[in-house]
Amino acid sequence: MKRRAFIALLGAASAIGPFAVCAQQKAMPVIGYLSAGLPGPAAPFVAAFRRGLSETGYVDGQNVAIEYAWAEGNYDRLPGLAADLVNRKVDVLAATGGTPTIMAAKGATSTIPIVFLGGGDLVADRVVTSLARPGGNLTGISLMAIELNEKRLDLLSEIVPQASVIALLANPNSPSAKRMIGDEQKAARVKGLRLNILNAGSDSEIEAAFTSVAQQRAGALVVMADPFFNSRRERLVALASRYAVPAIYEWREFAEAGGLISYGPSQVDLFRQVGAYCGRILGGANPADLPIQQPTKFELLINLKTAKALGLTLPQSLLARADEVIE
Repeated sequence: MKRRAFIALLGAASAIGPFAVCAQQKAMPVIGYLSAGLPGPAAPFVAAFRRGLSETGYVDGQNVAIEYAWAEGNYDRLPGLAADLVNRKVDVLAATGGTPTIMAAKGATSTIPIVFLGGGDLVADRVVTSLARPGGNLTGISLMAIELNEKRLDLLSEIVPQASVIALLANPNSPSAKRMIGDEQKAARVKGLRLNILNAGSDSEIEAAFTSVAQQRAGALVVMADPFFNSRRERLVALASRYAVPAIYEWREFAEAGGLISYGPSQVDLFRQVGAYCGRILGGANPADLPIQQPTKFELLINLKTAKALGLTLPQSLLARADEVIE
């Protein structure tokens, strides 16, 4: 080969080479993050989700991208938001925010892996085949929301043993509401309590519900586990204070915001696990083979400052069992 022809061939190869390498490299994977809530109150949980991702070697903005979709408590928006994320060809869909979010994600795709965070009876609701081997394209973390409702009623009865009427704040838009209400009513009957159901699926209905608590002279309030309520925890706590009603909530964030008492698993840890599962799937794991994880540790938080404001003297036995007492 002549020297001039060899140099030309070498130059062409060096020019084409980088493009060939780029073509062979896989594009950065994308996670679609679907939430029923608001971005502001969810900031600590998004951080925990990213932390879980990093545990599996994925760092947002470096080797993975996250696209967010927020329903802001409007469950009717979830199917459209899920469909939009699927149309963007995300590699994994993280569905956080209970049964409505799970069903929206499941309805949008049967092929893209879905990692969910939700409550309800996942097998009875036909979300998964079994907890051990979920099958299909779904896996995730269970909140055990329904299973803990009876326990919260027990705790509330310890705080206000004289209360014969208890109010339950429920979101009628939640697919799990009927089952949760039924379980709570059964538990109330066993204790000889009357349970008044207050429905609130919008901001205006929340205010009306607390007015009803006062009118019905309910001695205490159970706030049902629901993403809509979780995204409005500051307002719920403020209303409970205004109407001077002892209330129990699912998440520690309510007690930290001034709520009287909370009992449930750590949301931060649950979101971390969702992120870790997403990372494992990006690494090649099959969602059908990843068992549904359930929380094993539950936190009891008591806000003693709020108890004093309500004029309550809490049993020492209850305070001794608390994981944290806020003074």
